[in-house]
Amino acid sequence: MLQRFIELGEGYSDIYELIELANANQHRLAHLMALHTTIEEKHMTSLVVVLQPTDPGEFQALYICREGIPNPHILPNKRFDLFNQIAEKLGKQIIEIEVKNSREFAENALFYQYLIGILRLNHYIPPMQ
Repeated sequence: MLQRFIELGEGYSDIYELIELANANQHRLAHLMALHTTIEEKHMTSLVVVLQPTDPGEFQALYICREGIPNPHILPNKRFDLFNQIAEKLGKQIIEIEVKNSREFAENALFYQYLIGILRLNHYIPPMQ
């Protein structure tokens, strides 16, 4: 099983692409997630659309807008409201997790490996096979 984060941006105009990906792939949608973190005393959130693995191919895409949206519990914002609206429309609960920020890692690839480990540990995505 190959699981990979596909970064769309930080959640400005690319939030619309993330929402469209969820909407267009309703049949494969596994989870909608909000990963909360703190960067230099700013409370930020990454939004993630997790799709079911492909069959055949065993590839699981996790689309992410990384750390560009204010944490909605600290500073309510329209971008998170849009994400919440698509969750309601698709009958999904947004899974919220507190994580380390990407700047704590030497490169983004290590950050994404860390996130995959957390998601596997919590059974949100399948284990390696």
